[in-house]
Amino acid sequence: MTRIIYLFGSAAPPVFDVARVIEDAHSRGWDVCLGLTPMAARWLGGSVSSLEALTGRPVRWEYKLPGEPDVWPKADAILLAPATFNTVNAWALGLTDRFIVGVVAEGIGKSIPMAVMPCVNAAYAQHPQFDRSLGTLSKAGVRVLYGEGGFVPNQPGQGRPESYPWELALDTVEELLGPKS
Repeated sequence: MTRIIYLFGSAAPPVFDVARVIEDAHSRGWDVCLGLTPMAARWLGGSVSSLEALTGRPVRWEYKLPGEPDVWPKADAILLAPATFNTVNAWALGLTDRFIVGVVAEGIGKSIPMAVMPCVNAAYAQHPQFDRSLGTLSKAGVRVLYGEGGFVPNQPGQGRPESYPWELALDTVEELLGPKS
């Protein structure tokens, strides 16, 4: 049985590698639904149609209208990566004006296995709300991949998108789901 993963991404440089991540997820036997923040969708605008062809599903960044059918199957797990400072804080605070934040906020109440891997620079990481937000998400049952054993922030302007630990994020989702039945 194929498992459904919602792969959600914010506008941080590692999002440009999302096609490779989708291919990796497919090689692990997952069916991928890709959701983005509006800014990440703008960044990937020229490749949205190829990402839709790769996933076989619409890429989403907006809520559907009332009465419209849902175009995605139910998620078995959700991975939010890269997750920006804004996305992490909005999720923890329950500010659901953006599609992916609304889905993950509701996902807590639905007990969907979820992991988040931030992508922030060291200056953002010093803001007191960031640690509170990560703690809130962790206490809500979200696996937070941050710090040693996850994403480690760089100094502003010194990011290395190619070193973003995507494989760790996908491994974590596999761990959350356990063995295939």
